[in-house]
Amino acid sequence: MTVRTRFAPSPTGVLHLGSVRTALFCWLYARHHGGDFVLRIEDTDRERSTPENVEAITDGMAWLGLDADEGPIFQTDRFDRYREVIDQWLSDGTAYRCYCTREELDELRAGQKDRGEKMRYDGRCRERTKPRDGTEPVVRFRNPMGGEVVVEDQVRGTVVFQNAELDDLIIARSDGTPTYNFCVVVDDVDMNITHVIRGDDHLNNTPRQINMFAALEAKPPSFAHLPMILGPDGAKLSKRHGAVDIREYRELGYLPEALLNYLVRLGWSHGDQEVFSIEEMIRYFDIADVNQSASSFNPEKLRWLNQQHIMAAPPEQIAAALPPYLEQAALDPQNGPDLADLAYGFRERAETLQQMVATSRYCYEDFDNIDDKAAKKNLRPVILEPLRVARQRLSELTEWSRSSIADTIDRVASEFDLNLGKLGQPVRVAVTGGPVSPPIDVTLWLVGQERTIRRLDFAIDMIERRTAPSQA
Repeated sequence: MTVRTRFAPSPTGVLHLGSVRTALFCWLYARHHGGDFVLRIEDTDRERSTPENVEAITDGMAWLGLDADEGPIFQTDRFDRYREVIDQWLSDGTAYRCYCTREELDELRAGQKDRGEKMRYDGRCRERTKPRDGTEPVVRFRNPMGGEVVVEDQVRGTVVFQNAELDDLIIARSDGTPTYNFCVVVDDVDMNITHVIRGDDHLNNTPRQINMFAALEAKPPSFAHLPMILGPDGAKLSKRHGAVDIREYRELGYLPEALLNYLVRLGWSHGDQEVFSIEEMIRYFDIADVNQSASSFNPEKLRWLNQQHIMAAPPEQIAAALPPYLEQAALDPQNGPDLADLAYGFRERAETLQQMVATSRYCYEDFDNIDDKAAKKNLRPVILEPLRVARQRLSELTEWSRSSIADTIDRVASEFDLNLGKLGQPVRVAVTGGPVSPPIDVTLWLVGQERTIRRLDFAIDMIERRTAPSQA
């Protein structure tokens, strides 16, 4: 048997963290077993489905690298097939037309609510043989009235539903359009889906769908219902927690590998390992290792993981991703260091690519002011002469490399009987405008010789002006 999974988002919204985790688990399960991953767009809700949301889904999947072996397949392209099944079921009695009005159904539910009963359709049109003038009927699936449905869920274990508790599901609206629960069953049968991995909010749909698989004389797929993702406050994940368009994480400078690494650990584990490559996720993932309890979204953990992936990635890979963030910050990549060098220098100090660009701004453009606190602490008269000598020696270098820079700073510090930090930190403040940067040799190497000398001149002049006797 070839394993075939499917990710079936509805384009009534964008791709968010919860749906991406579902897509990831489906994709990993298929890849782990050498099977197929199908992307199906469930767009039967034509009023709320939009082309913009379809683009958000496909663009997000492409950025994440969750490539589909088939699709995207659109349900609206399969209406003829759904109509074929509905007509057959109407013919053989598997389905029936229901002429109940909205007012009648509201009255039915109100009565059930008053009596403390479960609100559901009572099957009053099951045996109806004549149409009702002035009413366009819906079509309902004739659910078995007795027996039970046993779901052997790969995450939840055995879950039993009584057919007597299930009502007759609408499978076609009064305008003829088919409904979600019906379409997914026909699709899963036609597409030979073997494993359905989805959120546990779909668990209550499963017994009705299994009964429809039986009506199609098809073996149902194996089901795995994933526990939900909660926000840090324990509430259901929402926009305020980060359940936004997944592409916003791209705009913030997260790597797709890091985001997938974070999501795979929400409910799944492999020993104590935290950082995974895509290849490792594929190798180790098994749906049987997913736990039943809900997971909590932790933005700090996501940022930490992103930094781990930034540090582990080849600098050339990070360099290829940086230009949009430089453009976002209005910085010209031609006016600064090689991007691979920048990625190497800042890889341990940036949690996101956006942050990497923001903290390296001094490598691309000059600044007007040095941080006042850092200047008062480090650019003092006592350091003036060592700075002058360092400036002169650095200007004389014919090779601007990390080793030559480090050797120069070290020699000057030794000449003045200073430890490296006593000279390196004032140089850092002078050249970057602040107290924090990569190691001093890397910092100067990235800033460049001309900018370094110019900024040291500015700092030296600032110290001289502060120490000059005031004119009466």
